[in-house]
Amino acid sequence: MRIEMLYSKIHRATVTDANLNYVGSITIDEELMEAAKLVVGQKVDILNINNGERFQTYVIKGERGKRAICLNGAAARKAHPGDKIIIVAYAQYDPTELQSYEPTIVLVDEKNDIQEILHSM
Repeated sequence: MRIEMLYSKIHRATVTDANLNYVGSITIDEELMEAAKLVVGQKVDILNINNGERFQTYVIKGERGKRAICLNGAAARKAHPGDKIIIVAYAQYDPTELQSYEPTIVLVDEKNDIQEILHSM
């Protein structure tokens, strides 16, 4: 049996842009991706704190240091610049792996600068 668990999240990121005329996805600053252990093309859930929207998309690497969090394509209709979102990734674990299970939680400020990285819930 495999159990789907939280793998990582970027908590309370600020949407910096919404680009309706793009193929789709979420652009995330490369440094934030690394901190959250996210990879290009990875499926993520987006939870919009401002309006309650919850949807899935995939990750595109943004320019390092720009702190961009940009929703693209149809996802651009789900959030506006300035909205606070949580970006969540999950992974499947074998029950024996859960003995050493530690999700990565990246806490950011209003400018999407990393404030703290936690490895517990």
